[in-house]
Amino acid sequence: MKILIKGTNLDVTPEIRSYIEEKIGEVAKFVSDPNDTDEARVEVARTTFHHQNGDIYRAEVNLALPGRLLRVEASRSDIYQAITEAKDELQREIKKYKDSQIIKRRQGERLWKKIRNLSPLGWRKK
Repeated sequence: MKILIKGTNLDVTPEIRSYIEEKIGEVAKFVSDPNDTDEARVEVARTTFHHQNGDIYRAEVNLALPGRLLRVEASRSDIYQAITEAKDELQREIKKYKDSQIIKRRQGERLWKKIRNLSPLGWRKK
């Protein structure tokens, strides 16, 4: 999986870049076929300069999957916490996506079985 990193109002240091690649790279194993996913776009930003505390760092991840674009966002007071929370939320979204794909496949199989059994064309196994 290719990871594209963008920093808004924030310099992306090599430490932050390696942390993002490590955390978002862990998500690649949850995607069923890593070759289908071309890239994950990660944007880290500092939302404001005049606040000293509160949720001032934001991490956003856009992951393109076949037929769907998954987007998660997390805001925290620490950039590393925001990245970790975005990764956790992305894992949950991928799990929901995979579950929906399994349900669709099973529904199609049930429909095909029903059509095959009701058809007068003799598709039944002998």
